[in-house]
Amino acid sequence: MTYPKFFDSVEPIKLYDPLSEFLGAVDDGIIEFSYLDVVKNAGHSCPTVAGAYLMAQVGLKALYRDEIPQRGDILVRFADDEINGVTGVIANVFSQITGAMKENGFKGIDKEFSRVGLMAFAQEINATMEMQRLDNSKTVSLTYDPGSIQPDPKHKELLGKILHKQATYDEKREFKTLWQKRVADILNNADKVIILK
Repeated sequence: MTYPKFFDSVEPIKLYDPLSEFLGAVDDGIIEFSYLDVVKNAGHSCPTVAGAYLMAQVGLKALYRDEIPQRGDILVRFADDEINGVTGVIANVFSQITGAMKENGFKGIDKEFSRVGLMAFAQEINATMEMQRLDNSKTVSLTYDPGSIQPDPKHKELLGKILHKQATYDEKREFKTLWQKRVADILNNADKVIILK
């Protein structure tokens, strides 16, 4: 599988998943998610997927500091409804990384390891989203704004040509390169695009 090389330079997200350890999926329960893992699940790499990954990474670091975050023990709340804009895309990334789900999540084993009810939408919060630890109720709010990392001026023109089936092979390749360059720039500038409270 061939993909942009910068995917491999993105810091992975490490968590402890007690369910994985309990069922023997991972011996010590330590799981790592790379940006490539998230891209595979989403089916694409874009500013939204990159932003979701960064919010998860930044939020988990703020919640757990020097501890390893515990998958399945994090409540995730979104300001928008799940069908609004890109909220559903972001939520899917968070489900993959944190294990949080709505009513369709894993129901648990004898009341242990449940992932149900750990994600909520249309919440009254002044941020894109909130993450809360269930063990101590510590909460962080995160807002994602990629506006400071603008696409290349040629991006719009090339996209128009592609959508109207007027683009050459080289123009299609250039569009892909420019698209992923912006994604890379976003991933390399978390401090510019993520507001943490």
